[in-house]
Amino acid sequence: MAPRLTPRTAVPRRHRLALALLLCGAAPLAQASAYRSVCPTDPGHAPSGELAATRIAAATVDDDQDRLYEGAVWKDGALYLSDFVHSGRFPSRIRRFTPPDRWETVVEDSGSNGLALDTEGHLIAATHDRKQVARIALDDGTRTALVSTFEGAPFNSPNDLVMAADGTLFFTDPDYQRKAAPGGQPLTRVYRHRDGATTVVDDTLRNPNGIALSPEGDTLYVAGGTADGDVLRAYPVVDGIPGAGRDLARISGGDGLAVDCLGNLYVTEHGERRVRVFSPAGDVLATIGVDANITNAAFGGEDRRTLFLTGAASLWSIELDVAGLPY
Repeated sequence: MAPRLTPRTAVPRRHRLALALLLCGAAPLAQASAYRSVCPTDPGHAPSGELAATRIAAATVDDDQDRLYEGAVWKDGALYLSDFVHSGRFPSRIRRFTPPDRWETVVEDSGSNGLALDTEGHLIAATHDRKQVARIALDDGTRTALVSTFEGAPFNSPNDLVMAADGTLFFTDPDYQRKAAPGGQPLTRVYRHRDGATTVVDDTLRNPNGIALSPEGDTLYVAGGTADGDVLRAYPVVDGIPGAGRDLARISGGDGLAVDCLGNLYVTEHGERRVRVFSPAGDVLATIGVDANITNAAFGGEDRRTLFLTGAASLWSIELDVAGLPY
């Protein structure tokens, strides 16, 4: 999230049916990649031109809090998101929107920002109150820590995350909510966590923010800052290990990311109140406008052709002619 302007190995047989049901409309699971399996055989066509998303009135909150919605993820026929106040220790809760208009709180004290799914479809979260990435049980809010420290020290404020089909976790750690709990890191970084080991993917980005994987899992994308402004950076992934990144596009106030099944990137530009859609080559394909500051994006709906957008106490949606990934 932005400053005050405000997820390979084969899926075990016992999980295939469950994940196929979880990701409604998906093609049958591929042996090589659970991540690829969320995309249908015919994903559709990329958006183009100037578009506008529609505000979802049932999810709009009008109060005197500096409130942000973040980290949307589509799971079991509903959209889950973090709703937190951008002040003090950034209290956060997880809310659920079930179309067309059901809006409810499911975890009252989550401390969460970015949300994602693990390889079994459980909710995982980047949390700022405990400075960790954790699995969160939706029935009672119980947290199971996945990674809490690097080189003996807490993280700054884990922000966004993605898990590959082989269980490799990637996440960003800017310092936006660093003061939510004591301690932190000397740098803002992008991390990789696998088999109990945490390593640095990139420590050159200022406040790395949104993070996503390509449908094939062979490219990792991060939005973050450089001395020359914000960029969308792409890292080739070989055998689960990201290589050196290259700047794919210049962006403005880059926040969250979503990916469609054609591999196009949906980059939320916070203060610009828009999403820009980039091809895997970095070309701008479309712009989607909203009417408030924007934070993140995720595909959902029965056929996952609805793009949901989160922002300043606001949730929007737009129907597209392309299926996408659920966070």
